[in-house]
Amino acid sequence: MTTSIQGVASQRQKAAPAVLVLEDGRIFRGRAYGAVGETFGEAVFSTGMTGYQETLTDPSYHRQVVVMTAPHVGNTGVNDEDPESGRIWVSGYVVRDPARVSSNWRAQRSLDEELERQGVVGISGIDTRALTRHLRERGAMRVGIFSGEAWTGVRDEALLAKVQEQPQMKGANLSAEVATKETYVVPAIGTKKFTVAAVDLGIKGMTPHRMAERGIEVHVLPATATAEDIYAVNPDGVFFSNGPGDPATADGPVAVMRAVLERKTPLFGICFGNQILGRALGFGTYKLKYGHRGINQPVQDRTTGKVEVTAHNHGFAVDAPLDKISDTPFGRAEVSHVCLNDDVVEGLQLLDQPAFSVQYHPEAAAGPHDAAYLFDRFVDLMEAERA
Repeated sequence: MTTSIQGVASQRQKAAPAVLVLEDGRIFRGRAYGAVGETFGEAVFSTGMTGYQETLTDPSYHRQVVVMTAPHVGNTGVNDEDPESGRIWVSGYVVRDPARVSSNWRAQRSLDEELERQGVVGISGIDTRALTRHLRERGAMRVGIFSGEAWTGVRDEALLAKVQEQPQMKGANLSAEVATKETYVVPAIGTKKFTVAAVDLGIKGMTPHRMAERGIEVHVLPATATAEDIYAVNPDGVFFSNGPGDPATADGPVAVMRAVLERKTPLFGICFGNQILGRALGFGTYKLKYGHRGINQPVQDRTTGKVEVTAHNHGFAVDAPLDKISDTPFGRAEVSHVCLNDDVVEGLQLLDQPAFSVQYHPEAAAGPHDAAYLFDRFVDLMEAERA
């Protein structure tokens, strides 16, 4: 095994001090992990015990500093097959006990090497349990990580001031920053059955792949796509993806979705796409205290009664009534899925036309796969519409 695969960090990084400063003044001190420097974002925690590579490359984490609640991170290294996009999107990374050795046969380099290669500033050796409890009690908040000798001796008050100068996540319009700039096509695997126009608000690579597995040719369009752009591909269905930022700022995608609903084209949305559907139907959205992030969130599909363990990454939610059918400009709507931890709306569906959405990630690249049936449900809608 080479030194690279073993993941032995450079002596410079091992020796570099690091400090994490929350906007409320709480401070944690540790060691540099990944790149050395400074970074800022919203501090959030992920409860997944595996799948860190998919987490890092999920565009929905843009401008967020991710705290891993699992104490030991990096043991499977990094490979070139599992990323969900072309780069790491997290603004910073926080781990307690980084792996000294990458022990997976697929590993091509260590996690800390990959973070350094992509310029992602992180911190290790801190009490992530205490940090997670703090975020659960106080809520997600702005944070800064400062590592390296350049920050040695800088007063804590000066670092805190830099953190408090950063923009809030509430009110952030970020989807266009992470979405594709040009339309591209993911061909169907095997016989082509349908064409879907997918609006990229921060799409993960596995999502069009899951559709391609079902005979769908997926045209992935930029976040700025218009209704005319969507219907130029003559779609059998329209998909709105996950993505970062505050859905209250997404007036453009909301207007486009309303145009799709007016034409009664089969529609499926996930995560940010669920919030867009909520707004299109006339519901509000709000920021959760600390959000849902990880691969172990229990959700009930109220249409079947089935409980799923699901993958989440969202800090905002739809404000829709749980126990009644709502009248909307596009017919009757109801909450189809709900989180069993806190009763947050996890899905919506229209009863008078073929449109539904969920707040979580059914593509679940890092697992679990309980929700894969939702892609089949989308296929069923398109088949029924064609019939």
